[in-house]
Amino acid sequence: MSAPHILYIDDDDALRRLVSRALGRLGYTVACAGSGREGVTMAAAGGFDLVAVDHYMPGMDGLETLAAITALPDPPPVVYVTGSDEGRIAVAALKAGAADYVVKTVGEDFFDLLSASFAQVLDRTRLERAKAAAEAELRASNARLEAMLSEVNHRVANSLQLVSAMIGLQKGSLSDAYAREALEDTQRRIRAIAQVHRRLYTANDVEQVDLRDYLGALVEELGESWSIETRARTLTLTAEAIRVQTDRAVSIGVIVTELVTNACKYAYPDGPGEVRIFLTQAQNGCELVVEDDGCGMLPDQPPKGTGLGAKLIRAMAQSLQTVLEYDHAHAGVRAVLRVPA
Repeated sequence: MSAPHILYIDDDDALRRLVSRALGRLGYTVACAGSGREGVTMAAAGGFDLVAVDHYMPGMDGLETLAAITALPDPPPVVYVTGSDEGRIAVAALKAGAADYVVKTVGEDFFDLLSASFAQVLDRTRLERAKAAAEAELRASNARLEAMLSEVNHRVANSLQLVSAMIGLQKGSLSDAYAREALEDTQRRIRAIAQVHRRLYTANDVEQVDLRDYLGALVEELGESWSIETRARTLTLTAEAIRVQTDRAVSIGVIVTELVTNACKYAYPDGPGEVRIFLTQAQNGCELVVEDDGCGMLPDQPPKGTGLGAKLIRAMAQSLQTVLEYDHAHAGVRAVLRVPA
């Protein structure tokens, strides 16, 4: 390791020479300045590991010199030199940005104290710079990882969209109504998952999803898929801004898709109807409600269709550490999901 390069600023010629010789013997490379202005000019040129500044100097005193040096881009640390009875000046210097101070005395003790202060300040500065460099590298690494995650979510969303389009092509080639309906349900489930990854790609946060935005886009897609003249469905969403982890958002999205799909299929067999979705903040998580004013269902009524939707709902609710409950006092169907935080 090369010798630390020190700039010593003092208007006393004799003391400057003594300091230069003493610190040189202790392993420092010393340059001297006879005034504050000269010292600031030399410090601005760079190349110094540390600057020592005496307080009493004509024209530009130590505090003014300290202020000018600390205002430089990437300034070196400054050790302030004061008289033995000038504690208030030392405190002022520390508040103004000095790294340490040394009381000027007569004799070799002064040089030993100066050298010890330099060693401590240089060690502390190295540690601070190493910490700052490590933090900067960590921030850069996090930024790279976030960019990669964003790109992954973008590609996953595109891939899921492609899978949905392929299923749509397959559906178009089928004549069996039940098979076509099953593929339509599969498409809706895939779109629910793809919507999560689309949210992650377009948002700044790649780890959490805003449920209000996500469900808003999901309900809009579901509304478009069910908006046919013969079975018009009105979907309304009332939601608070709640952020959850990605995997939990996927589970909630699949549950909403299944509940809304069931309501659109079975609640209003004779005409149009409304399906309402509510998302509210609860004390220990959030509460999701999907309800309609349709024909309702009996408490122990088995699921209509294949029953796959009911199985998916149970599985997704289990992944959220909860269960789906039905309010049988409601005129139609009212499903309630209390999701713990």
